[in-house]
Formats: sequence, structure tokens, C-alpha cells
Amino acid sequence: QVQLVVSGGGLVQAGGSLRLSCAASRSIRRIRNMGWYRQAPGKQRELVASITEDDTKNYADSVKGRFTISRDNAKKAAYLQMNSLKPEDTAVYYCNADRIWRGDGVWYGDVWGQGTQVTVSS
Repeated sequence: QVQLVVSGGGLVQAGGSLRLSCAASRSIRRIRNMGWYRQAPGKQRELVASITEDDTKNYADSVKGRFTISRDNAKKAAYLQMNSLKPEDTAVYYCNADRIWRGDGVWYGDVWGQGTQVTVSS
């Protein structure tokens, strides 16, 4: 089994910044597309940003110009730099990979990391 380990959440004042990290928990060969999602209380989980294996990025309109997604294929990791945070960004943030390959060729689909709480105070 493979896991994605998420770190970097916390409490920050409005206007502040946080950086989330997501890394595979064991030695793997390849990760295809990765994304960051969030879920606020009483709301559905939504896609915040995504990045393909060749670095094509997409963002939700609500975070464009404030958040930056990146990845390090050598480290099998993805990051979400969040600047100019707003109270409405408060949510549990999740990392996702749509497909992960182990070194022996076994692959896993739709892999999720554990959530990390991001709280932005006004």
C-alpha cells in the first residue's frame, strides 16, 4: 500500500501565508496527476489546484493569483503555497494523486493523504 503524508497546516491571520506539503510514504516509481482539495464545514470537498506530471497547473477561481501548486518528481512530492489567505480559505486540505506506481509496477488509483486543518482568522 502507498500513502500520501500531508503536513503544513495551522492557524494564520488573514493576509498571512502557509505552505502545505504532500509526499509519498514509501519508495515509489511515479506519480501521475496530483491535486489539492479542501472541505469546509457543511460544504462539499472542492478542487483547489491540480498539477500534471509535466507541470500543467490549474486553479479554482477563488484561489487564482494567491495559491501556487508545485511538485518535485524526484522527491515524489507536491506543495501548495498559500498567500494572502482569507477567512473563507478555512478548511481541511487534502492531497490527492490519481495514480501512483510502485517500483515493481503495481499501481494504485485515487490515493488520498490525510487532511490538514487550515484556519484563517479575521
